[in-house]
Amino acid sequence: MSSKISFICPDRIELVVFDIAGTTVNDRTPAGDAVNLCLRQSIEAAGVLVTRDAVNLVMGIQKPEAIRRLLIGAGREELLGRVDAIHDDFVIRMKRFYTSDPAVYPVVGAEDCFAVLRREGIKVALDTGFSRDITALILDRLGWRDGESIDASICSDEVAAGRPAPDMIRALMDRFGFSDVRRVAKVGDTPADLHEGTNTGCGLVVGVTGGTHTPEQMSPHPHTHLIHTVGEFPELLAGLGLHQR
Repeated sequence: MSSKISFICPDRIELVVFDIAGTTVNDRTPAGDAVNLCLRQSIEAAGVLVTRDAVNLVMGIQKPEAIRRLLIGAGREELLGRVDAIHDDFVIRMKRFYTSDPAVYPVVGAEDCFAVLRREGIKVALDTGFSRDITALILDRLGWRDGESIDASICSDEVAAGRPAPDMIRALMDRFGFSDVRRVAKVGDTPADLHEGTNTGCGLVVGVTGGTHTPEQMSPHPHTHLIHTVGEFPELLAGLGLHQR
């Protein structure tokens, strides 16, 4: 059953907040998507086996909280005191991956999408469940700098609460001086992204189904639209008449 929700926007969108891994940045390897793989490896190094599907259920949220939930789900509450150490191991693995793995590159159509939106005067921002140290590596490697390819980025360790809380989007709105949340669009490839946008009250909450989750996995979560890839977003916006100055 789909959880498509209605949307009420004024005459245009002012800010689009995109997820990073899986939405705008490819992280798929022959072994699977790297975030899922590294998270499983870090938890397994602590002696706990978790499945890909279990990790997928916590994708998109702040990573220490994801680790905590996975440990509880595995019945290993006695390891909750090691969440920080497991997260440190995850960060090391992710930094290694994003620094040198050839699988890291912009999702096809992502940079064109950013350029189209920015030409229309729409602010383009990135938010993520990663901490700033990992995010900085990704943005530096891709050359995505504030004021050039994008207008801003924000990370889960820079706010009081990560997804699905509205804190990151609200902080971005404050940064740009925007007050009408209906003029904000949230775009991401995890249920956490959709709940973040919905909890914030975004005018558009758009799920990307070509990343970590399939259409069937995304559809039950609140959204206004589903698209296969982020490259389709400008066409969606134009079709709704929400892109013009």
